[in-house]
Amino acid sequence: MADNVKSLWGKLEEIICFITFVVMLVLGFSNVVVRSLTNYSLASTQEIVINGMVILTLFGAAIAIKRGQLLAVGFLIDNVSVSVRKGMQVILSLAVVFTLSVMFYFMLDLLSNQYQSGITSSAMQVKVWYYTALLPLGFAIMIVRQIEWLISQLKSK
Repeated sequence: MADNVKSLWGKLEEIICFITFVVMLVLGFSNVVVRSLTNYSLASTQEIVINGMVILTLFGAAIAIKRGQLLAVGFLIDNVSVSVRKGMQVILSLAVVFTLSVMFYFMLDLLSNQYQSGITSSAMQVKVWYYTALLPLGFAIMIVRQIEWLISQLKSK
């Protein structure tokens, strides 16, 4: 059981990205088919696709952090000595975690405001907070992945 949970945790971002991408693909394809066969459009699906792109971007960034593939961080630390690299990894990780923590706070605030106000989307008339609900989770995962990355880098020789 513990191995399944650990495996799920290790692939969480990929699973969320996969599900989001499949939903976007099905909606986009359905819209094309409906437009081709009728004179109508499923224009309201654009709302879901746009929010899906935000989710893909956020969780894709979490995947990049997990794999140590953040371009700006790699550019700064790849061309220095090992002793300087360790210090830079700590400083950069602290800066990344601080920035992500601020974003996490503001996403929670946004989610709270949207929930309390009950605002609905213009196209589909669903609660806007439904779309925002995954965003704080994305930032929380990025914070955890950055800390995991830093620990793995400090343990390596």
